[in-house]
Amino acid sequence: MQTAIPEMTTDVLQAFADAWNRHDIDALMSFMTDDCVFEASAGADVCGTRYVGGKAVRAGFAEVWAVFPDAHWGNARHFVHGDRGVSEWTFTGTRTDGTRVEVQGCDLFTFRAGKILLKNSYRKNRSTPVESTRHST
Repeated sequence: MQTAIPEMTTDVLQAFADAWNRHDIDALMSFMTDDCVFEASAGADVCGTRYVGGKAVRAGFAEVWAVFPDAHWGNARHFVHGDRGVSEWTFTGTRTDGTRVEVQGCDLFTFRAGKILLKNSYRKNRSTPVESTRHST
């Protein structure tokens, strides 16, 4: 008897995004494979900062909320094709030093057996703080 492999869908990616917005680390990790990889959008390496394995990925995810305690990913749009997927979003957050950030970004995913093997994150790099880019009326 063959075991059915859960299908990765846009609904699953939306549930993953919802867990990010709840800052729910346990829920996030339930979507990841045991040997998962997270490539953050920032870091010294060409791939950003790379976290390998469940323990490291958990720490990398938690670090995002440590830097941006009010982090939120809005306007999410997702697509899935086979073992690959994409989520596009608008990130908003305030760093612990009070600097406000609002940027568009995306995650590129690789899936295995109905879970996320790789979350590769990208976001725009704005050259000016959010407050100074708004126009008054």
